[in-house]
Amino acid sequence: MKMKLLKTSLFIWAVITVLCGVIYPFFITSLSGLVFPDQSQGSLFENEKGIAGSTLIGQTFTRPEYFHGRLSATDPAYNGSGSGASNLGPTNADFIKQVNARVAGVRKQEKLAVDAKVPADMVTSSASGLDPHISVESAMLQARRVAGERGMKISDVEKLITQNTEQAFLYFWGSKRVNVLKLNMALDHNGSNRHGPNY
Repeated sequence: MKMKLLKTSLFIWAVITVLCGVIYPFFITSLSGLVFPDQSQGSLFENEKGIAGSTLIGQTFTRPEYFHGRLSATDPAYNGSGSGASNLGPTNADFIKQVNARVAGVRKQEKLAVDAKVPADMVTSSASGLDPHISVESAMLQARRVAGERGMKISDVEKLITQNTEQAFLYFWGSKRVNVLKLNMALDHNGSNRHGPNY
């Protein structure tokens, strides 16, 4: 009787293991590859030089001829295995000091007036620390610098921003946004780049 129960238990264990550990993962992986080929491979963005990065995870752009992305609180920046925020609240003295310093830095970098407003996403990090997007306002604020560094007309740079603007989810949830990697790769493809890419 005990041996029969043991055999039955082992049989059920083997069947469930094959179903849940082999057949189901294989089926879902195959189906996702057919239905969502881009997303299932990590939403990688390729250009003529190869893979430039993933459109799902931000990366650091610091050169003045590129649009700069949202700040990352991970160490190192945009570390996918250590996603997270700084956990500093809006009333935290250290946070306020950091934001004020960042605002001053953006105003200096973009040659703005000392009292010019700066979009919040340019001076704060996202909850994940991996956000690949910036607001349209943040992109437009950087357009003059990028145009000047590349010897382009500011209207041409703003046109690229518009072309690379993504709509809110279902057109009503959230707000319009710009994927920084896509925009910078569009710049390299369509505009002059005296220094070469930094990736």
